[in-house]
Amino acid sequence: MNKSKLAIGLCVAGTLTAVLGLVMVIIGPIIINDQIVKNLVIDPKNEMSYTMWKDVPVPFFMSVYFFNILNPTEVLAGEKPMVEQRGPYVYRKRLQKQNITFHPNATVSYLEYRSYFFEPSMSVGNESDVVTIPNMLVLGAAVMMENLPLAVRLLISATFKAFNEGPFLSKSVGELMWGYDSKLVDFLNKWFPGMLPSTGKFGLFSEFNNSNTGLFTIHTGKDDIRLIHKVNSWNSLTKLKYWNTPQCNMINGTAGQMWPPFMTKESTLPFYSPDACRSLELVYQREGIIKGIPLYRYVAPKTMFANGSDYAPNEGFCPCRQSGLLNVSSCRANAPVFISHPHFYNADPVLLDYVQGLKPTEDEHGLFIDIHPETGVPLNVSIRLQLNLYMKRVSGFTETGKISEVVMPMIWFEENGYMDGAIVKTFHTYLVLLPMVMVYMQYCFLGLGLATVLGAALLHYRGKIIQFERTVIPDASVSTSSSEQTPLIQDHVD
Repeated sequence: MNKSKLAIGLCVAGTLTAVLGLVMVIIGPIIINDQIVKNLVIDPKNEMSYTMWKDVPVPFFMSVYFFNILNPTEVLAGEKPMVEQRGPYVYRKRLQKQNITFHPNATVSYLEYRSYFFEPSMSVGNESDVVTIPNMLVLGAAVMMENLPLAVRLLISATFKAFNEGPFLSKSVGELMWGYDSKLVDFLNKWFPGMLPSTGKFGLFSEFNNSNTGLFTIHTGKDDIRLIHKVNSWNSLTKLKYWNTPQCNMINGTAGQMWPPFMTKESTLPFYSPDACRSLELVYQREGIIKGIPLYRYVAPKTMFANGSDYAPNEGFCPCRQSGLLNVSSCRANAPVFISHPHFYNADPVLLDYVQGLKPTEDEHGLFIDIHPETGVPLNVSIRLQLNLYMKRVSGFTETGKISEVVMPMIWFEENGYMDGAIVKTFHTYLVLLPMVMVYMQYCFLGLGLATVLGAALLHYRGKIIQFERTVIPDASVSTSSSEQTPLIQDHVD
């Protein structure tokens, strides 16, 4: 009787435990996802995620490589350029959002300022190193003005000579990066204001240091988590004016730092880049793990910088040259500047025939972003781009000599950052370990409950057998004893 009650008790307890485990299996993922949503919304109340968004805790670095021209005299005579890669010259990048303003429609506006600090210990060389690259002011201006009357071209060429500006520059890395004094620049800014993109010193990155990327307004995810981080407007614009088709002028995706959660392998990574003057989109490549955290790797498709002939949707970015080049002259004061992957990776192979010294590889020159798919948070980022100048001989500009028509690589840079230290431990604890513990617990409850019910059934079955044995076997014993005694009684009667 006691075993029967025990079996019933165990059965009830096991059933309740199994039901709890089953409920956890069904409800557990919902609870986890709900917590992810609550913690990801851009809100000062979400202390950890808001701090991560406001002051990016991941150390970011920009590594710059120069293409030093080895034969400038020969290039001027029409020979193929020979280059050697110099660098990296590494800069620590600091990002900080300011003027943060929340709006009633679940959006937030901000200005993100960036500043760069040279890191000698991480660099191969110093900012005092001297390299030789094309003079953008001269060779770029020549291409821009090739359709002007010959008399005007000769006058401009004479102006270059008056200011001792030649077709190539030999300057220090620091000067080429952040600007150098030029009497020609001062002259142009005084008499032709607005002709140059900057009014101070002329340098390849002079506009980037201690500057902001424009006024972004993005969705906070409060009303719809699927919209979180997506750009609502940039500099009060909901579409661009640089390109030739509505599709190419669209501002798509996020600001390029975080993405909506719950990504799948079919998801893409769209983002708007003010530096590239357009929206870009990465595609899924493979799964991976970094420091115990699962990730999806996204890379640039071959169509990203394809020309309109090879990929029709890119027709709006033309006039185009070979595939693999993005013409950004429309947003760079009409200068003949092109963006590509480093060493013309994923570009038309003919580009490699015009310049000696380039060796593109995916590992060194392909860009990628590693994303934690459940949260949309980047774990490892490597954005690699190359700046090129289109140059050729232009009549009237004696500075161009007999230069052959070529898209000349000048520099390429990599902006990279990855989660490390305390932030990655916190991320791993809350987004990997705790969900894993919950998964193990729900299946443990389910298994324990089923085992308990099975044990109760076996106990109940065993009790029935024992009871049966106690009832049946004694009756059989009594019957046997009676049959054995009957002859003795009969003998006594006889």
